[in-house]
Amino acid sequence: MEHRMTSELATAENRDKLKRYVIEPVSRVEGHGKVTLLADDDNVIREVRLHIVEFRGFERFIQGRPYWDVPVVVQRLCGICPVSHHLAAGKAIDRIVGAEMLTTTARKLRHLVHFGQILQSHALHFFHLSSPDLLFGFDSDVGKRNIIGVIEAHPDIAIQGIKLRKYGQEIIRAICGKRIHGTGAIPGGMNKPLSEKERDHLLSQVDQITEWAIAAVDLSSNYFRSNAPLSETFGTMESNFLSLVRPDGALELYDGKLRARDQNGETIFDQVSDQVYREYIREEVRNWSYMKFPYITDIGPENGWYRVGPLARVNNCDYIDSPLAEEERQTFRNYAQGGMMHAALGYHWARMIELLHCAEKIKELLTDPEILGTDLLVRGERRNSSGIGVIEATRGTLFHHYEVDDNDLIRRANLIVSTTNNNQAMNESIRRVAADHLSGQELTEPLLNNIEVAIRAYDPCLSCATHAVGKMPLSVELRHENGQLLDRLQKNSDGSID
Repeated sequence: MEHRMTSELATAENRDKLKRYVIEPVSRVEGHGKVTLLADDDNVIREVRLHIVEFRGFERFIQGRPYWDVPVVVQRLCGICPVSHHLAAGKAIDRIVGAEMLTTTARKLRHLVHFGQILQSHALHFFHLSSPDLLFGFDSDVGKRNIIGVIEAHPDIAIQGIKLRKYGQEIIRAICGKRIHGTGAIPGGMNKPLSEKERDHLLSQVDQITEWAIAAVDLSSNYFRSNAPLSETFGTMESNFLSLVRPDGALELYDGKLRARDQNGETIFDQVSDQVYREYIREEVRNWSYMKFPYITDIGPENGWYRVGPLARVNNCDYIDSPLAEEERQTFRNYAQGGMMHAALGYHWARMIELLHCAEKIKELLTDPEILGTDLLVRGERRNSSGIGVIEATRGTLFHHYEVDDNDLIRRANLIVSTTNNNQAMNESIRRVAADHLSGQELTEPLLNNIEVAIRAYDPCLSCATHAVGKMPLSVELRHENGQLLDRLQKNSDGSID
């Protein structure tokens, strides 16, 4: 790397003398977190940190549970992306029972529900959480910078977003019985077939869904190009990228091999089995966050961190095997002049390309006669003491790793969720935004929102890494190094500002 990839520019000796800004919690993301910024007397930002302040205990919660319970239990990590955890755990348990070679119909049903999950989650994030910033501006009136404001000012866009998400949820309901926290994957397959009635109902809507997905790509790409150079530099830094790809290099969301590339697009490793991920990825613990910091082993923690998710997947793959999304991928890569797209706001563009890809693949599967098959289960017996399941979840590469004792109970679990993989990258992006947009400025809500815009670009699901309940007020204080209160900004849970 040409620059030192760290947000920790303050030293232990001078940290106590710096002014401290606190944003707590970050809004319009799934879950709770806070940001601290340290600045000197000239308001030059010296340190920026994204803190995950609640403890994530799921790796301990599931210890002692029978291994066959795990795909259902781990869904409770999140209400936004439960299917991703369900399928990753399902793949891990398949390996424990020696039944990872699923029947054709079971495999296609898992793919279908996975595409539905990614489509609904991408629609939720882009239209509900991020579009207010893009449509109204980062520094627009906080009273309208929300989904209600979008509905009032851009009703067609809001309705399309709502219906796109609803369609993805309907796919999940048809296969798993419920839109949230249903059941589908069981050891060795799936627990019920897709009915012809449900298939026809979903198929009748898919062309309209595809048209709206195309419009969403246009909206995101037009925003990015028309707002350059801000969109190209906002929260942007060079990084490594990690994702799954198929053996032929195509974009792969359910299965595949691990590929990592550096900031120049050079291959770090490729076609690595997910079963040996521990040889290539390690996790670092830091005392100011409950979320770990993964890095590529051979590069080390300082420069070995990486990004995952839509930006990483579209950067890393050689092609997308659905024609409309592939055309958009080529436009995306041409904009980056064939190199790697590093812009944080490029996540939104890549995210909508994936949404379009999911719509195309859903239609392909719904028109496949095998999707209505009833041969859903491969009978297996307990063969292995551990199982690893890796999947491309909505927000990026997701690792589920379980060890089982002689009584068929979970002895140890290790989960590396997508947001954890993006942990250092989010810290780097907010450091860049703070340095470019906050230094020397008066403390205001619009300026603070710039920090949150950078975090939201990654679509973090902090609830996958933490567990907390309650409302989301925001209190920020600016203090002199001697402790004197210089300024205070209070955002109440009802959205009002004091």
